[in-house]
Amino acid sequence: MAVVPYKDKDTSKREQVAEMFDSISPKYDLLNHVLSGGIDILWRKRAIRELRSSRPDGPNSPAFSPKLILDIATGTGDFALEALALKPEKIIGVDISEGMLAIGREKMKKRGVDSIIDMRSGDSERLPFVDNEFDAVIVSFGVRNFENLLKGLTDMHRVTRPGGVCVVLEFSNPRQFPFKQLYGFYSRTILPLIGRLVSKDTSAYTYLPESVQAFPDGPDFLRIYEAAGFKNTKWIPLTFGVASIYIGHKLNLPTQAKL
Repeated sequence: MAVVPYKDKDTSKREQVAEMFDSISPKYDLLNHVLSGGIDILWRKRAIRELRSSRPDGPNSPAFSPKLILDIATGTGDFALEALALKPEKIIGVDISEGMLAIGREKMKKRGVDSIIDMRSGDSERLPFVDNEFDAVIVSFGVRNFENLLKGLTDMHRVTRPGGVCVVLEFSNPRQFPFKQLYGFYSRTILPLIGRLVSKDTSAYTYLPESVQAFPDGPDFLRIYEAAGFKNTKWIPLTFGVASIYIGHKLNLPTQAKL
């Protein structure tokens, strides 16, 4: 059974995730930084550095410099803002939550980058773009919310150009004692309590640890990543395994997974 935010409702996971993020959108950025101790900012910076240092054209090629970037499940646009360090010509962020997008659009205007970062409504598993359109596809803390992970990753592969790179930043489960036990206590007890107090949504921050626990992280994620068509994949655990970066390349002769 899929992990969903609102167990008393019979709507789809996609609909529930959109409702949840609409509900918590006014406090989302604050909660992200408070609950992670601000380390989520460092994780995003590291993911963009890994993207820059990838060499899709070979080990002796120059640092990767994508001109057109797609930020999936963009939320309020923090990862898109971090990707500005790559000096792209355009970043398109897509999300199913209009509440998150509204806050993100205001953020881009205030920072004077709304001409570069375009925030659009869109389903991350049915991307409204043509094949082979983007130099890089990025997503932070979003694939865990996909209704069908393989389908979503396969569509990400579809819109990545041959020679392009996909970078996924996602929560994962620590594996080593005692951090595994400490993090388990924090995520099951402290995180939902703070989330409820600040966001007033009693389900959203219970869903978070449940969805992380159920998510196929590490080598399991790489297997699905590769089934979606990505090659030369790489897994980089962060902060004792609390989060992970996954890198995948679309080769010049891509293959598609059968759904």
